[in-house]
Parts: sequence; C-alpha cells; structure tokens
Amino acid sequence: MSPEMRRAKLAKLIELEGFEDEAALFAAAIADSVCEAICCNPENPDCDYTAEMEPDQDLGWCEECKRGTLVSGLVLGGLI
Repeated sequence: MSPEMRRAKLAKLIELEGFEDEAALFAAAIADSVCEAICCNPENPDCDYTAEMEPDQDLGWCEECKRGTLVSGLVLGGLI
C-alpha cells in the first residue's frame, strides 16, 4: 500500500469513527484490546467498511469485499 493510501485510509477511519485526530484514535486503541480498522482493498479503493479488530490486524475480513483487507488504525499509523 502506498504511503498516500495509508494516510488517506487513516484519515477516513478517523472521520468515520468520530475521532478528533489520529492521537485520539491511537489512545483509544492503546486503552482497549481492539482497534478500529478500515478496508484497504486495492481493487476496491472506495470501500470504507470499518470494524473493530486486533490492534496488529492487517488482513481482517471485510464484509463488503469478502476479502481479508481490513487494516487496523495502529498499523496504518505505523505504530505496529
């Protein structure tokens, strides 16, 4: 995934889940056993399906694309 797509998907995840900024998303994930994740399917870049996943998830199941394309916010942000 390109750095631009990572930034765009992280920004979209923050917007969709109602966080003020990436620091707020990261803080919520660190304080919990799950993290918000967003679909990063390169074949369907407009898919913005989100779900709570393990913090290190980079192949989570997308219910819309029917593929393992969900990536957690911590992975997108480069913290994991």
